[in-house]
Amino acid sequence: MANSYDVIVAGASNAGAMAAMAAAEKGAKVLLIDKSGSSQFLFRSFFAALDSNAQRRAGIKVDKAKLMNFLTLFYQGNVDERLLWTWANHTDETANWLEDNIMKPHNAVLRVQPDANYETIVNTAFNTELALTTPDNDWAHYGDWMIDKVKELGVTLKYNTKLEELVTDDSGKVTGVITSDRASGAKTEYAATKGVIICTGGYGGNPELMQKWDPLGYKKNVYSDGPRDDGSGILAGLKVGAARDEEPAEIIFDRGAVKVGTKAEEHYLIDFKGQGYFWMGAYPLLKVNLNGERFENESVPYQFDTNAAAKQPGYLEAEIWSEETMDHLAQFHTQGCSRLGFPGIYNTEENKAEIQRRIDDGMVQKADTIEELAEKLHMPKDNLVHSVERYNEMCKKGEDTDLGKEQFRLFPVEHGPYYGVVYGGRLLATLDGLRINTKMQVIDKNGKPIPHLFAAGNCSGGFFWGSYPDRVPGLTCSHAQTFGRLAGQYAAEN
Repeated sequence: MANSYDVIVAGASNAGAMAAMAAAEKGAKVLLIDKSGSSQFLFRSFFAALDSNAQRRAGIKVDKAKLMNFLTLFYQGNVDERLLWTWANHTDETANWLEDNIMKPHNAVLRVQPDANYETIVNTAFNTELALTTPDNDWAHYGDWMIDKVKELGVTLKYNTKLEELVTDDSGKVTGVITSDRASGAKTEYAATKGVIICTGGYGGNPELMQKWDPLGYKKNVYSDGPRDDGSGILAGLKVGAARDEEPAEIIFDRGAVKVGTKAEEHYLIDFKGQGYFWMGAYPLLKVNLNGERFENESVPYQFDTNAAAKQPGYLEAEIWSEETMDHLAQFHTQGCSRLGFPGIYNTEENKAEIQRRIDDGMVQKADTIEELAEKLHMPKDNLVHSVERYNEMCKKGEDTDLGKEQFRLFPVEHGPYYGVVYGGRLLATLDGLRINTKMQVIDKNGKPIPHLFAAGNCSGGFFWGSYPDRVPGLTCSHAQTFGRLAGQYAAEN
């Protein structure tokens, strides 16, 4: 039959492309669909592993037991620990496959990032990060290579094809999908003899679902960077009896600059073009609430910063710095994409250029005095002046006796010109989804697998809870690709 396949995968990004390739390698006839016109730009550039070939070459091995205990503590037991261990036991083979089959044929490499400096428990970090790079240490935009490999393995790829619903037989077994054409809306039914794998992402691009499933996330995030994430795959799974996580999980950057006076509860812009992007928000500089009062130890994982701001008036915060600060960002030793220089997003000069863009678009405020800056930020002058003076006093002494920030992350704000910006969260993705078991099978509320239904990536649940552990850099990409690869293998073996 023309519309009959062994395995059908919905979503052609990190999890879905890997699932399709893994199923094809097992000899399955595979259909890979995606509701957008392309997916090459979606593949993440950081991959987490523990004892991969790349790490062995660099003499780095992450302590698996220590990491698993850290994640259990981080999530407070609100996950299925068996999934954590499933990931830990398979991420290295996925990294090695990625390097051997995708990177090496294009003279690219998985490059270990050896820095995981920390002094405090809250910043406990692990050397999990592998950056996908070119030999000259630049970004390897490998999405095209992944899609080319998908086609090389004989997978049928259909873009502009959206999963609308799952087809089941009288026993409840999933037997196929009904899709719609993006342009015409025409419906088509495809049969799947071995399984359907949902890899359609989260729901951050769906305001209604955000307000329903993650109401606080809707308030504290002023931008959502995932317009594709409409929750359609999760909804399709729920219609056939799947269980889903009952509490939200998110990956959020504290990098969403807004204009002074913005009301976060009324500002949820869904966009992938980086409007209001404020990279320096991830740095532990002086941060105050909208009343000009310091309220947190700024040296925390970036999502903790957004969480703390969400408990302040207006769900927003402001960062305060000086011209001098921007020449000393290296001392803060951040990691992942917030790192100064490659594989971070910006170097010093590029950051200054971004700050100028934010000044030009009216988001960053610049002033000769703290009093003038307070006025431009609509803050009580006395409060902001006091916060800056108190902070500078502790910086000079080398000890934050108010909130306990490490000495190496203390830098005074004492010489003009001064800068300030009001900002909130940038939602990269929601991470709560359909519950699965260790074979990537979607389960119902009784923990029983729904026959022939699998899920991986951000639409699958049980692995994350609450905030994202950014001190395990590359975890979301590795989670998606590792579980996608497992889902493809298990589905093909049905």
